[in-house]
Amino acid sequence: QLAQSGGGLAQPGGSLRLSCTVSGFSLPYLNIGWFRQVPGKGREGIQCTSSLDGNTVYADSVKGRFTVSKDNARNTMYLQMNQLKPDDTALYYCAATAKPNVDETCWTYEYEYWGQGTQVIVSS
Repeated sequence: QLAQSGGGLAQPGGSLRLSCTVSGFSLPYLNIGWFRQVPGKGREGIQCTSSLDGNTVYADSVKGRFTVSKDNARNTMYLQMNQLKPDDTALYYCAATAKPNVDETCWTYEYEYWGQGTQVIVSS
């Protein structure tokens, strides 16, 4: 299971940190990606990592502003979001796969496990 926390309301230019805590698996054996979705649109991959070579890719819309990190001792991944913009308003999901051959393309169908989603609202 993936349990998300964090999120909420932030002002433009502000920061938030999302957490994704894994239970039932050990984090080093999972590949975690981050996605977001706004009403009426599909789920957008914003950060994904290749299981093959560890290459990490960020969507152009968040590159340079969002950063992922992990704490293996806490079995938790983090998404640090800085310089937030109103366009970052969305429902954010972490997702995990144990497949060994997933690349960094952020295909949603590659991820077997999904967090419950957490809302981020960026507004003044």
